[in-house]
Amino acid sequence: MKLVWAEEFNTKGRPNPDYWDFEKGFVRNEELQWYQENNAMCNNGVLTIEGRREEVSNPNYQIDSYHWKTNREFAHYTSSSINTRGLKQWLYGRFEVRARIDTAMGAWPAIWTLGISNRWPSNGEVDMMEFYRVNNVPTILANVANGTSQPNVAKWHSEKIPLSQFTACDSLWVKKFHIWRMDWTKESIKLYLDEVLLNTTLLSETINPDGSNPFTNPQYILLNLALGGNGGDPEKTIFPVKYEIDYVRVYQTVEK
Repeated sequence: MKLVWAEEFNTKGRPNPDYWDFEKGFVRNEELQWYQENNAMCNNGVLTIEGRREEVSNPNYQIDSYHWKTNREFAHYTSSSINTRGLKQWLYGRFEVRARIDTAMGAWPAIWTLGISNRWPSNGEVDMMEFYRVNNVPTILANVANGTSQPNVAKWHSEKIPLSQFTACDSLWVKKFHIWRMDWTKESIKLYLDEVLLNTTLLSETINPDGSNPFTNPQYILLNLALGGNGGDPEKTIFPVKYEIDYVRVYQTVEK
């Protein structure tokens, strides 16, 4: 396979705008954080996405609103979410991300991809990495999702591995960088952590009700640190919470 794109985060300051765009404000899952650009900075070859406890006014606040994006006058936490949508996208290949995650209460870091065609979940989602609490148990997740006959309801192909399974083998696991990988072919999506296979999903299992398959179309990459939601209540967490990404690399097979 040939390296076709790499982001090594070797610049200083904001992530390269030729590669990355920012999500802004309240975005999804009724999470606590306000996404903004200031929380993502590159230094010494590493992108740090920082979750902070700070108050930000919500410009979309409406006094009588019942919607979670508009009924909160303030956000009490901030973070960043970046993606390559409209800038970089790929169909098949090996995707590698070297990162160090924060496992503090409330933290919900992720490495994921979304399809450029159709609405979610019919566009397809791959969670190369998620960390949050499942029934109060710190858990590493590796997921693939496609559409169902119900709007906004996904069919999940999910693997959940307790964090203790990794820390039992290495007490310093949470202090180290690790490599998350997706091998995506015309037949399957395989998700790995440090060369250990976590999830195998056949593309024959990801067909939407209309007969389309989201994973025969390009996907783009997202890196984000959410707070709250599945991550748990961060009220007693010591901030800042840091999610560090060393590199993102994409390899594809070269046709001879």
